[in-house]
Amino acid sequence: MAVTITKKQELNVRIRHPEKVGKPDNIIRKKPSWIRVKAPNSKEYIKTRDLVRALNLTTVCEEAACPNIGECWSKKHATMMILGDICTRACAFCNVATGRPDKVDTFEPFNVAEAVRHLGLEHIVITSVDRDDLPDGGANHFSETIAAIRKIAPATTIEILTPDFLKKDGALEIVAHSKPDVFNHNLETVPRLYKSVRPGARYFHSLRLLDKVKDYDPLMFTKSGLMVGLGESISEVFQVMDDMRSANIDFLTIGQYLQPTIKHHPVDRFYEPDEFKELETAAYGKGFLMVSASPLTRSSYHADEDFISLRNARLSRFKQDTTHQSN
Repeated sequence: MAVTITKKQELNVRIRHPEKVGKPDNIIRKKPSWIRVKAPNSKEYIKTRDLVRALNLTTVCEEAACPNIGECWSKKHATMMILGDICTRACAFCNVATGRPDKVDTFEPFNVAEAVRHLGLEHIVITSVDRDDLPDGGANHFSETIAAIRKIAPATTIEILTPDFLKKDGALEIVAHSKPDVFNHNLETVPRLYKSVRPGARYFHSLRLLDKVKDYDPLMFTKSGLMVGLGESISEVFQVMDDMRSANIDFLTIGQYLQPTIKHHPVDRFYEPDEFKELETAAYGKGFLMVSASPLTRSSYHADEDFISLRNARLSRFKQDTTHQSN
């Protein structure tokens, strides 16, 4: 069933995604019942929103139109998006605005750390837009943000979701040297679909990025995510899982792709909840320490709880390996 597109939505595409204006329209399919979410209106949601505004911060929750924003912000969980709100890439799936970015806000690392302190967060996820215009791709800004959080909220664990730092020599090392607790970079989709879904990126570069994190620090948790419903086959998803395990990635997230506007990549199909359960089972069978797979799973969804589970899973596996060696 098609969804009627309003003039306001058309204007939104022109403002946020000027590069997509001339592209053909794609019908937005009606979401199935298992993807419906409640509109955000709780008191805690409003408090979180007001704090984000007061500190002049950007969140991926808003910019990417995340369906889980009501639930997460009601728990005071907000994923901070640093380096501005304009991306230099133009991925076919993403709702973040594209174009020429503004100057980097030098006060942003401190403001992010202040938000962590005010919200009382035990775990924070920091992501960013792509900044191909910067010599280091924004790596030093990631490092400064991590350092600011360590200073103001030393007990808070830090998870980063980085861009690919394509053609930015030394950027990965700068970020890894800052010692985040989790280093996340999403592969997003299967290699065959990169040209149409993620044209500015390279599949094997993204895979190698995560592999190099383990070379730099074997004990640093690595994480990556996939969207399904873009036109991939199950066998292709399984191959990506194998590629991830060859790079020693610890944590895999899999969620349903949702089309933001008529100019974005269409949804090929909606996976049913049981199919996500099957993907989760298969991923665990391939050796991932942690897997989160559901229609509404996103990279930072339940990240605080998942980090505790991830740490416990590593400890459990270490004990098992030690027992086997002693026998």
